Amino acid sequence: MGTLYVTHPTFLEHASPSWHPERPDRLGAVRRGAVASSTVVQELEATSVQPAALEAVHPAEYVRAIEAFCSTGGGHLDADTYAVEASWNAALHAAGAGPQAVDLLDDGAADTAFLAVRPPGHHALAKRAMGFCLFNNVAVTAEYLIRRGQRVAVIDWDVHHGNGTQDLYADRVDLLYVSVHEYPFYPGTGWLDETGYGPGVGTVVNIPVPAGTTGDVYRAAFDRVIDPVVAQYEPDWVLVSAGFDAHRRDPLADIGLEADDYGFMARRIKQMVPAGRVIYFLEGGYDLEAIEASVAATLRGAAGHDDDGGPGGRSSAEGWRALDLVEAEQRRFWKIG
Repeated sequence: MGTLYVTHPTFLEHASPSWHPERPDRLGAVRRGAVASSTVVQELEATSVQPAALEAVHPAEYVRAIEAFCSTGGGHLDADTYAVEASWNAALHAAGAGPQAVDLLDDGAADTAFLAVRPPGHHALAKRAMGFCLFNNVAVTAEYLIRRGQRVAVIDWDVHHGNGTQDLYADRVDLLYVSVHEYPFYPGTGWLDETGYGPGVGTVVNIPVPAGTTGDVYRAAFDRVIDPVVAQYEPDWVLVSAGFDAHRRDPLADIGLEADDYGFMARRIKQMVPAGRVIYFLEGGYDLEAIEASVAATLRGAAGHDDDGGPGGRSSAEGWRALDLVEAEQRRFWKIG
């Protein structure tokens, strides 16, 4: 049935400083990739998030503080994270796109959804904006699903660890968080021994890999860790924090993925849950050519197309050793290996 493509003109109005890598031009590259994939069956404008859905993740006082900050013209919330007046409306629509996609997929509108949203979300904490993120878009959608009795797995392949999502759910059993990311790197979290706490012990799976790691280790991570863990968790939905900054061309990171590696991961994710139960959320990715190619490959993989050229590089022994350590850590909680 194809892909729902959800976006909104207001995302272009979230204007970045001239030097900032998280810029409106990224959405043009995403759109070109979506068109090139030949999978999109419907493009929709994102709706604004309902206050109850947003405040299920972010306290009302934090939401009001972001609104007030934007209404006075915005500025820098930290060294990396900015907002302008229009960012408020953009952030509301970015947070609203996920619940909207859930409802549409529930009605059988498509097999998957891709949300081309700005600002991104996976670094946003409950009460703090950071890492270019104001509200945690994937967490808003996860909570929307959980409160409907659904089990959710979040797979985060952005090159930066999704500290915000992990922090929101690390003590809970109703969400499985899996992240593969460069380490050590911003934001400094995501080591393999961060596995959740309290009732949530074992529901956090961090796969930190060193600079220079390529698609062979990422693919093996699905074989050895991600696929078996998700199968045992048995989610009803998979939400993907889809950053494309692990591509070898990205200027902000040092991982060596190719577009085909994203297609491989999307094909694997498609097999984890029934059709109509996967949603992709745009996170990072700052090279326009890499974004275009990677989005096209992701959507073709999500549709089940097998045009994989294989991994584009060979990882060092350190990359493989990192995966060995993750596998050993996760055996404490899951039947793997």
